[in-house]
Amino acid sequence: MADNERKSLGSRITGSMVWTSIFRTPFPTTRSERLKSILNNVFLHLHPAKLSRHAVKLKYTWCMGGLSFYLFIVLTISGILLMFYYRPTVEYAYTDIVDLSEQVPMGIMREIHRWTAHMMVITVLLHMFRVFMTGSYKPPREFNWVVGVLLLTLTLFLSFTGYLLPWDQLAIWAITVGTNMARATPFLGHEGPGAALLAIGDINLVTMSSDVRFALLGGRFVGESALLRFYVLHCVALPFIIMIMMSVHFWRIRRDGNISGPL
Repeated sequence: MADNERKSLGSRITGSMVWTSIFRTPFPTTRSERLKSILNNVFLHLHPAKLSRHAVKLKYTWCMGGLSFYLFIVLTISGILLMFYYRPTVEYAYTDIVDLSEQVPMGIMREIHRWTAHMMVITVLLHMFRVFMTGSYKPPREFNWVVGVLLLTLTLFLSFTGYLLPWDQLAIWAITVGTNMARATPFLGHEGPGAALLAIGDINLVTMSSDVRFALLGGRFVGESALLRFYVLHCVALPFIIMIMMSVHFWRIRRDGNISGPL
């Protein structure tokens, strides 16, 4: 009797208008139903309806792409929690970092965020290495290789922008050195090739305030403007761009025939 009641309740739920408006297909039992379920779901449609045997072998994929995505999710969740306690000002930035480690409940969250960031850089590099060694960058996947290279660059830049947020001596001088290197960027730095293109009028008046270094720091030196800009880049701009690029990356994997096979 209890089993019949549970089945009746389950049937009423799965047959209700609310359920059918969200889930357009019933629980799949055949290949065609699985395909329909995946195509009708905003999250599942990024995954293939079936996979080749080599695509699930750890010795071939190393699972570095999946681990990179998982670490990005951990970074997003831990980063949001850290934003509740961190204030991007010269007056409070360093003390907030200290309090996050010593006073705030779940202070280990900052260490989780920091070590996960290091691990993500490693997994993305290993993923790119695996793709290169297995020839997965070859046609028709050459565009997705370019997307992957851009994601690697954005991952490194995401780590770079987070470096300044603790606002200690190590962070300040590391960003000073890093942004000084940006002065030699071709066509973007006032000391790099094509620097004359940055000048409008008197070159002596505009070179120091019209290149990529000035744009990053919001001035000529590392100060509160730089801290705020790096905070916005690290917490909003770069994650937003990375999420879009990751969606394109996943979509192109499916469009290009799923994970490439062994050479």
